[in-house]
Amino acid sequence: MTTQLTNDAHRHLGVMPAYPFYGGAPVNPDMSARATLAELIADLDREGTERALVLPNYGVPDAKVSFGFNQLVLEAAAKDDRISCGLWVSPRPQDAEMTAKALELAGEPGVKALKTSFLLGGSVEDPECQVQLDNMFAVAREHDLVVHFHTSPGAASDIDKVGQLVDKYGDDAKIHLVHFGGGISGHIKLVSSRFFDWIEAGKKVYTDTSWAVGFAPRWLASEIERRGIGHDRVLFASDEPWGDYAGEAARLAAATGDGELGRLMFTDNFTTLYGS
Repeated sequence: MTTQLTNDAHRHLGVMPAYPFYGGAPVNPDMSARATLAELIADLDREGTERALVLPNYGVPDAKVSFGFNQLVLEAAAKDDRISCGLWVSPRPQDAEMTAKALELAGEPGVKALKTSFLLGGSVEDPECQVQLDNMFAVAREHDLVVHFHTSPGAASDIDKVGQLVDKYGDDAKIHLVHFGGGISGHIKLVSSRFFDWIEAGKKVYTDTSWAVGFAPRWLASEIERRGIGHDRVLFASDEPWGDYAGEAARLAAATGDGELGRLMFTDNFTTLYGS
């Protein structure tokens, strides 16, 4: 277990029902999911996590489950000043009413982000999702929130798709590309040019290295040093319970070392983005 002190920019709270993913038996692959603030705090203490941005757990194809966890993360943020939270919202038109109610909570104490994904349906290019996307970003701008988008290779979460949101909204809204593209193709597209091109164009784009394939954090750190930009745009994230805190921390520490870049990614960038 690492002893690196961290601020965790993306982890989840809430225990979902078992689900028969991919046609198998009902399972709970997120086996370390937590249901209460007390369990979460115990994890933070054990890890050495000083502060955390906590988001509703999601993954089963029932939108009501994740929307239901919005109240849980709000209560966690209200009860402990180590915790900030993000609200689950959805781009899908069938979730519009639940999304509207969630966005009404954006001004509540401790809310720092909105979290969404196309994993459960919808796409950047679906005109029926556009109203929800416009509403999300309007609320994010109004309350100075960071919009977290899941990225992974292929389909609607591919960086070619999600990156369109950076192009469209990134001038005046903060966008966090969770999982740094989510796979080899996304990593290469981002590190080779796209991530740095967005920064140079003035886009308010951020990312983390959770789920990143081994070469990507090393290459990203090297390119940040070489180019002299991007050091303030990458944050540590465990993605617990879907990620592995110890593994994520060890990989990023190996890539950044124990100097200024590591300190920025593990702690300071979180403080700058989300407050002390």
